[in-house]
Amino acid sequence: MEKIVKRKFMTCMVAGLFLCGLTLVARTPDDRGYIVKTGDVPPDFSMTLTDGRTVRLADTRGKVVMLQFTASWCGVCRKEMPFIERDIWQKHKDNPDFVLWGIDRDEPLETVVKFVQTTGVTYPLGLDPGADIFALYADRKAGITRNVIIDKEGKIVMLTRLYNEEEFGDMVELIDRLLEGN
Repeated sequence: MEKIVKRKFMTCMVAGLFLCGLTLVARTPDDRGYIVKTGDVPPDFSMTLTDGRTVRLADTRGKVVMLQFTASWCGVCRKEMPFIERDIWQKHKDNPDFVLWGIDRDEPLETVVKFVQTTGVTYPLGLDPGADIFALYADRKAGITRNVIIDKEGKIVMLTRLYNEEEFGDMVELIDRLLEGN
């Protein structure tokens, strides 16, 4: 009886170490700091927007979603945001199958509200205290700006890092294609 218990214990330990190893491998950042990849189901989260509404990613299933990780101190973010506003938000804001949320990394509401005012963007920005939402998608120490595009099936289809005109153009085209026929 004791041998059976020891064997079961060892089997559970090996299985546990194996599963733990898989988790560590899956959470290892890529060369751009992402811990998610295209094809993944994005980690769910809830977030409070600057207008006080609470939103949840899981509630967007069946829609094309763009998550933009940003912060007021990020110069590249400030450079990219007017293009997001003009080329994506203004084009698709009235489409019920499209969601765009800016996710401000670890800044208080007052700072984020001022950030929205100074950049002139009209798309919704939400608060990410402690960068906990960011840490679901990228290494907590990794930089921003970065965008995550999610298709109607709820899978990540594009990940961007920094602002590159060609990559941004590809992202705009992808969003347009994903929303065709709506």
